Order: sequence, then structure tokens, then C-alpha cells
Amino acid sequence: MEYVFQCISPINGELDVCHEFTSPEELASACEAGAASAQNWANSSFQERSALLLRIADKLEEHKDDLAFMISVEMGKMLKESNAEIDKCAWVCRYYAEQGEAFLSDRPILNEADSAYVCHQPLGLILAIMPWNFPFWQFFRFAAPAIMAGNAVLLKHAPNAPSAAFAIEDLLRHSEAPEHLLQKVFTRTSDIPELIADPRVAGVTFTGSTRAGRIIASLAGQALKKCVVELGGSDPYLVLEDADLDLAVEKCVLSRFLNAGQSCIGAKRIIVVDSIFDAFEEKIHARIAALKWGNPLEDENDLGPVARRDLREALHQQVLDTVEAGAQLRCGGVLPEGSGFYYPPTLLSNVEASMPAGQEELFGPVACLFRAADEAEAVALANDSVYGLGAAVFSRDAERAETIARNLLEAGAVAINDFVRSDPRVPFGGIKDSGFGRELGCAGLLEFVNLKSVVRSA
Repeated sequence: MEYVFQCISPINGELDVCHEFTSPEELASACEAGAASAQNWANSSFQERSALLLRIADKLEEHKDDLAFMISVEMGKMLKESNAEIDKCAWVCRYYAEQGEAFLSDRPILNEADSAYVCHQPLGLILAIMPWNFPFWQFFRFAAPAIMAGNAVLLKHAPNAPSAAFAIEDLLRHSEAPEHLLQKVFTRTSDIPELIADPRVAGVTFTGSTRAGRIIASLAGQALKKCVVELGGSDPYLVLEDADLDLAVEKCVLSRFLNAGQSCIGAKRIIVVDSIFDAFEEKIHARIAALKWGNPLEDENDLGPVARRDLREALHQQVLDTVEAGAQLRCGGVLPEGSGFYYPPTLLSNVEASMPAGQEELFGPVACLFRAADEAEAVALANDSVYGLGAAVFSRDAERAETIARNLLEAGAVAINDFVRSDPRVPFGGIKDSGFGRELGCAGLLEFVNLKSVVRSA
């Protein structure tokens, strides 16, 4: 029997589950059924769509404990973080259930015609190619607005998140979603081009690596399909000389080590001005060294394993290469013995932009400190990256920080005296090699609709 993958537990390194590929015939059937469901759903009322999202939110909350446990076992996230992920999914469903009609209502336009307005019509069946690091949230932050807009969804989840795909499908079925409004498929990589080109697929959303995003965006472009891609990030966090150091340390550590550092918007490059660098370094070193790693099901731990063996090996090599290039290893940086894909909380100091940790995204529990002479050099270092997803500024001068955030930093989102996080109410996405398009907020809802202008003259 041919399998799409063998899912290995990150907690103990043992084979957990296998699943078969979706056959070409099954893929064609899924596209046909999904397109038909999308056509029917497009004719549903805002009230029907809202009611469905509220039922889904109820089911997420009702089964939160089981779903959170499944996430932690499957990809290694701390159980408390998995619970928070499910809560956030329920939130995004309720948000669009409450706000969707206002966002999608016809928008009148004043001109010389008797009547002119813009209406919002769903595109149809949207292919969602989803990652493993937030296996529910990444899906629902796309799916809640897409379904509210009247679209259907074809879900291709990450190979190491099969249980999430099954659970999402079950959630919608038990929420009394129309048949085939959401369908999961387990495809080979070689099936993706044909799937994107299928005329029954109206658009594509992808979250993942920049390398894969380039391929997906290219395929969507060739097919002239609407595409949203949310890719990698190497977010700079600027700590200025007037920052509250204790606050900055706490927020940087929370951002960097959430989900064992496997977050696209983690604080991957912490840029500290020279006058406070030594003091900040000692504080953050003490905070990181105190973090406990281990089984994600045990509450006393702060972070669990990374999701896959190959990811841990690649991360460790990046750490070794950065140290060889001249960075200082303050703590961590050693592969632990035993089963599972654990990596200790690691701090690299005096990292420079030319080093691997300055050029590449480190997707794991590794914090990197960069020294800047002053604010101007800190901003220059922040922007010296192919990525442009998120950024943060720490300063007691709110006006100064906002000027930097608004006018100087090249990013899709900037936090001031806090860490970057996604919020259903706020558009989320990046620039440069971090992708294009937006999720969440009103902007995310309108990504997969046709903004149709209707003008009537006497």
C-alpha cells in the first residue's frame, strides 16, 4: 500500500499514523463536489452563514480539551498553547459571524449615474494548503472569512497534521455544514499543479515556506487564479535605549519561544542599541536559561519538542554555522540525548547580519541578539532582510516608537512595546519574501470575493 506520509510523534520519535494518498479520481470528485457546494452556498443568506460559524465555534469550545490534546500529541505544542489555539479559532468564527454581513453589504458609490454600488460575490471553491505549526488556527483564520463570504474549501493539510485535517472535517459535519462545503485531501506534491489548474478551483491560499510559496504563487499566476501567500519571517525586535528592559525581555522571550519557536512572527532578530546591550543581554540570558523544556503534556514545562527530526537537524546546523561565523553561544545549542525531537532554549549573542542567523529564518527555540550603535543602525539592520512579516519597537517614547513603526520599518505589522500576534480584527500578512495578500479583518474577508461594480443609468 502506498502512503502519503508516515507521521512520526515529536514527543517520542515513534511512528504514530499513516494515511493513503488521495487518488486522482478522488481529487477530481472532490473538485466537482466542492464546486457544486460552493455554487449552492453562494446563494445562502448572511444569516445562514453566520449561524453555521456560530455552530462551529460552539463545537470547537465543546471539544476543546480533546482537540488541544490531539494538537500537542501530533506536533508537540505545549498543551496550554493548544488550548489557546482552539479558543482563538472559536473567536475568529464568532467575529466573522458577527461582522461578516456589514463587511459584505453593498457599498453605494456617488456619481452621476442613477445608481452605482459595489457588491461582493464569492469566487467559489478555494484550495487551502495549510501548515503544521498552528494546524487549527492557520486553517480557521482563512476558512471563517472564506465561508462567511460564500466560498467552499478544499483542504490540503500538512503531511504531519493528518489528525487535524480529520478533526476539522468532523467539526464542520457535526456543525451541520452543507455537504462538501469542506473537504480534506491528502495529495502528493506532484498533484498540486494540476489541482491549482483545475477550472473548478477558483483560488488558492498558502501558508508555509518562501520556497514553496514561490512555486504556489507561480502556479496560481499561470492559471490566473487569485492567490494569498503567507510565508516565512525573520522578525526584527528593536530595543531602544529608553526601553523598559524588563518589559522588552519578557515580550521578546514570549514571542520567540511560543510554540517552541515555530512561529513565523516570532522575535527572531532582537536588535539592541549598544548603550543598553550588556544589561539587556544579561536579563534575557537569565530568563531563557530558566525555561524548562520537555513533554508538552506536562504543565511544568515551558516548551515542547520541535515538530520533526529534519527540522531539528537543520536548526542545529544553523546554530553551529552561526557560532562558527563568530556569534557567541550563551546557552543551549546542544542536541539532547533521548527520544523525541527536543531542542533546548538557545541564546546567540553578537550575531551579525552576514551570519546564517542574520540571513536565514531560524524556525525553532533560538533567540538571536544583534548589537546596533543607535536607532538609525537598528532600523537599518531591521530592514536588511529579504523578509517583511512583522516587527516590534520597544521605547518609553510612544511618539518616537510610532514614527519608527509607521514610517521606517518594512513589515506588514509592527507592535509597539509588545510582541506581534494575529488578531481576527486586524489584517495580517507580509511584504517582500514574506508573501502578499492579507488574512483577517475586513481585508481578509474580501480577498476571495469578486468586487463587482454595478452602475445603472436612466
